[in-house]
Amino acid sequence: MENVLIEEIKMKIDQEQDTNELFGNLDVNLKVIQDNYDVEIVQRKDEIILKGKEADKAQEVIIELLEILGSGEKLDAQKVNYVISLNNKGLSYKESNINKDVICFTHRGKPIKPKTIGQTSYAHSIKKNDIVFGVGPAGTGKTYIAVAMAINAFKNKEVQKIILARPAVEAGERLGFLPGDLQEKVDPYLRPLYDALYDILGRDSALRLKEKEAIEVVPLAYMRGRTLDSSFIILDEAQNTTREQMKMFLTRLGFGSKAVITGDITQIDLPRGKKSGLVDAVKVLDRVEGIEFCFLKDVDVVRHALVKRIINAYDKYYKENPEEYED
Repeated sequence: MENVLIEEIKMKIDQEQDTNELFGNLDVNLKVIQDNYDVEIVQRKDEIILKGKEADKAQEVIIELLEILGSGEKLDAQKVNYVISLNNKGLSYKESNINKDVICFTHRGKPIKPKTIGQTSYAHSIKKNDIVFGVGPAGTGKTYIAVAMAINAFKNKEVQKIILARPAVEAGERLGFLPGDLQEKVDPYLRPLYDALYDILGRDSALRLKEKEAIEVVPLAYMRGRTLDSSFIILDEAQNTTREQMKMFLTRLGFGSKAVITGDITQIDLPRGKKSGLVDAVKVLDRVEGIEFCFLKDVDVVRHALVKRIINAYDKYYKENPEEYED
């Protein structure tokens, strides 16, 4: 039988360093590291002992986590998972300058910052370009970052209005059968946009701006025939636009305006036979000057750790069984 070298590494911990912060509540951060690497981690006074075949990799992660704590940032399981993902790709959280730029502050004073390399690149692209496509799986912050950038632009008087739009695909021609007036019929499809606004601005402030028409939250169909000047426009769930709708939306852009289009091409809800306007735009507009595409990935997921595993499981199954998902 082949002998496998079991490495043991001892790390000295600064007495002032709070190991509770490093290990997390009920050692949750420690468990994340041990789940990802073949290593056992124990603490003895001012020393951490790593024992296992991947002790060296675990050591690299712990060193980086200690640097993050030293810079004043907090740790949670999501951030530990992300540091591990970067480490496995030969990248460093610290060298990537993540979490350095504050986009804006919520009504409670909490700073909103990019949490991943992908989100950082996405935010920078929005700053530099008038039209940006944020394409990626659920949980990567595509909409939230875009809304935060829009609010920042509005507060800095770079734009006079924020317009948030979504295609109400699920309703289709059945809107008339739903109870209430037209606004009440479409509001459920716009709820994720309201949630982002309320979280950042606070419900009362967001509603006041909406009453003044400084903020509009509308179905995509309401955009037809308009020219939007001095506006920050976000089209969410763009994978559910048709080719014609996408072209219509993009040609609404007026002077002094900026548009961000977000979507996930793995979650298209269009009727069979309808081609996604987002998929089409990626092909048609790829080399158009002034338009930038940001492709966020599973590593950028900032929701529950299970979301990343779910995305990866679906992607793997799609690739292995493409015939089950053909139109």
